[in-house]
Amino acid sequence: MFEVLVFMFENYFAHHTMPDIDVMEQELSAAGFEKTDINGAFDWYQEMKYQLTQPELNYSHEYSGMRIFSDNEIKKINTESIGFILFLQQAKVINDMERDLIVDRAMALKQEVITVEEMRWISMIALWNEGREKDYLFVEDAFFNPRGLTVH
Repeated sequence: MFEVLVFMFENYFAHHTMPDIDVMEQELSAAGFEKTDINGAFDWYQEMKYQLTQPELNYSHEYSGMRIFSDNEIKKINTESIGFILFLQQAKVINDMERDLIVDRAMALKQEVITVEEMRWISMIALWNEGREKDYLFVEDAFFNPRGLTVH
């Protein structure tokens, strides 16, 4: 399912093209993806879109609070991935709500363990879908630049 999401991002979302669901399902199937993975990716994406349209909760603090990860989250999201999320939050690329959305979407994936590469993709998909291409570019730079972050 994760590979379907990456394919969808690279071929549709990043180009601001979103074909009809039936057309996209046919194209994904022609690309060799299984129907269950395609449907799982659609459900995952629709849930993320739904959560992005919900009013932000009013967290009762002015600055980022400490996030305590549950035992299940710690089992599934590896230490490097948690570090990446905290890095984004400390760099003020994401806020508490976005962090929680990213964690939620990571937990919704089928993988037993979420790697930092998967966490970066989830972060990029979430930021891109919020219309925050600038912040997406920051994550993309952190993800793809072999020399590290570029100061803009």
